[in-house]
Amino acid sequence: MAHQYHSFLVLLLAVAVAGAGAATPRQLFLVTQAPVTLTNHHGHLLTGNYSVNLLWYGRFTPAQRATVADFVASLSSPAPSPSVASWWATTARYHPGAARLALGRQVLDPSLSLGRRLSEADLASLAARLSPHRGSVAVVITAPDVLVDGFCLSRCGLHASASAAAPPKGSTRAAAKTAHGRGRFAYVWVGDSAEQCAGECAWPFHQPTYGPQAPPLVPPNADVGMDGVVINLATLLAGAVTNPYGGGYFQGPAEAPLEAVTACTGVFGAGAYPGYPGQLSVDAATGASYNAVGVAGRRFLLPAMWDPKTSQCSTLV
Repeated sequence: MAHQYHSFLVLLLAVAVAGAGAATPRQLFLVTQAPVTLTNHHGHLLTGNYSVNLLWYGRFTPAQRATVADFVASLSSPAPSPSVASWWATTARYHPGAARLALGRQVLDPSLSLGRRLSEADLASLAARLSPHRGSVAVVITAPDVLVDGFCLSRCGLHASASAAAPPKGSTRAAAKTAHGRGRFAYVWVGDSAEQCAGECAWPFHQPTYGPQAPPLVPPNADVGMDGVVINLATLLAGAVTNPYGGGYFQGPAEAPLEAVTACTGVFGAGAYPGYPGQLSVDAATGASYNAVGVAGRRFLLPAMWDPKTSQCSTLV
């Protein structure tokens, strides 16, 4: 929904009502930002080494896939300051944090095997195709022409969890042990909003749907939709690591939590206020705005993250 005080729709993680036995997803909803202090509810956090596996649902160009893949690879790769890795390092301050994410496998589904309209159950099924296990995070990215329940109307993406499939009856002991090792896994869905709701889910690279129409920023990778996907994926990965199963760090009711990045919605640089993302670096040649550098010098715009040490929203610039 649009917030009556803000000049643009902002992203907030909230919990959707799930059916009996279903995982409860934390979703990117379009509501208000409020100052918060996140509480450690002493539930499980993701720690250690994790591979981030990507499933591309629909048609994407190689350049679009490379933008997201390079962002994920940058999470654990050193780069000149301000770097993507230094942004991610804030998650290690969420005790007992320190999840190291690395780019894993990528699967393409350009033929839309489950159709052009997807439910939350479909998203979980797609995530399961990535052979998820305890040491992985599955990410499903949907193309601009794919319709996902609630997309644009109430959310830009979600993170949730599910259990790996149980071994078939009569499986060998070794197969059962392998399946048990997979255990519960976290997954993320993000939609490319370029054709449906860039004003809601790709701000500040598109004029907001509501409020004052300030000129949009130039995206650092020359793609409004995919640069918006990076912002939302960064938001959801931080939430998936610091509150993977609903008992980690958040503020407010478990049904509608504020998490690591959604606690700082709309803030990208110093001096940010509603409708203004803050002071950012600008590429002299392209005019693109960014605040983080990744692998091969690729540039990104990343949202502020709440820092447990300072109890403040921390920005890279």
